[in-house]
Amino acid sequence: MKTFMLRAAFAGLLMGVSVMASAATPAPMGAEVSIVSPADGATVPKTFVVKFAVKNIALAPAGDVTKNTGHHHLLIDVDKLPVANQPIPTDANHVHFGKAQTQAEVTLTPGEHTLQLMLGDSGHMPFDPPIVSEKITVNVK
Repeated sequence: MKTFMLRAAFAGLLMGVSVMASAATPAPMGAEVSIVSPADGATVPKTFVVKFAVKNIALAPAGDVTKNTGHHHLLIDVDKLPVANQPIPTDANHVHFGKAQTQAEVTLTPGEHTLQLMLGDSGHMPFDPPIVSEKITVNVK
C-alpha cells in the first residue's frame, strides 16, 4: 500500500510539472504591440522597413525569462494565429526577432501582402491571451 501511495504521489507530481511546462505565459495587463510603419494600405518597394512598437511590456531577447518581457514575431500572409501552447513556427510566414529588435528590413514579392505582429515569450510561445497587432495590408510594387 505504501508503494502504491508513493507511486501515485510521484505520478501526480509529474503530471503537475508537465502541465506547468506547457502552460502559456500570462500576458501583462494592458500589453500591446503595433506596427508603426508602414501604414495600412501603403504602397511599398520590394524591400522596405517595418517598425515595431510595444506598450505595457518590455522587450527582451529570446531565452531571457525576465517577467513581463517578450520579443517580436512578424506574421506575413498568415490567416490563422499560431496555436497556443506551442512555439510560434519559424518559416517564411513567421519571422522571429529573438534579439528584441524593433524594426526589420523585409523583402516581399510584388502584390498585396498582410503583416501582423505577435509577441512571444522567452521560448517563442504566444502569451495568454495572445498579444497581437492589428493586421495591415501593404501593396508591394
